[in-house]
Parts: sequence; structure tokens; C-alpha cells
Amino acid sequence: MTIEHIIPEAVGGSTEEQNLWLSCIRCNLFKRAQTHATDPETGARMPLFDPRRDGWSAHFRWDESGVILVGTTPRGRATQAALRLNNEDILMARRLWVVAGWWPPRG
Repeated sequence: MTIEHIIPEAVGGSTEEQNLWLSCIRCNLFKRAQTHATDPETGARMPLFDPRRDGWSAHFRWDESGVILVGTTPRGRATQAALRLNNEDILMARRLWVVAGWWPPRG
């Protein structure tokens, strides 16, 4: 995990607690200086999911296998696509986590 800026410093985000969150390093590298992304379903430009302000279950769910993250709203889909939240490396890890009983998160 790495500390990420929800609003990246490159676009004026601050290094204050309310703008910081934990992220896997790969997702953070995919995010770069993005604050918005395109919903692949509607083509609408959407703000990325904000883990401090947005409810996770309002924008995402797990598929039946517990491996694939599904964006359920334009914001969720845009975030999933921009941060490549279903890239092959994380899918491989999630499959192993499912077998071990560690995944998907319950809550």
C-alpha cells in the first residue's frame, strides 16, 4: 500500500489528512494526476471515486466469483476503467485470495 492524494498534488491537491488515502501502488500509478475519467458505458466524463466521501457499495459490487470488481454507476465504472481495477495481476491475486478464504471482503 502507498499513501495517495485523492486530489493529486499535480492539480493542486494538498498533503493534508482529508486528501490522503491508502491505495495499492499499481492503482496509484494508473491514477497519476487524474481526477476524472470517462464512463465506458455512457461516455460521460465523471469524477473518480473519492473513498473519503463516496460510499463504496453505492458505486461498486463484486461479481459472483468475488474476483471481478463491477462498477455499478457512471462514477464507479469510470474509476474502475481509469485505475484498471481488474488488471490481470490483481485478478490473479484475488483468485488466490478467494481460494484462501480471504476474499471478497465481507462487511
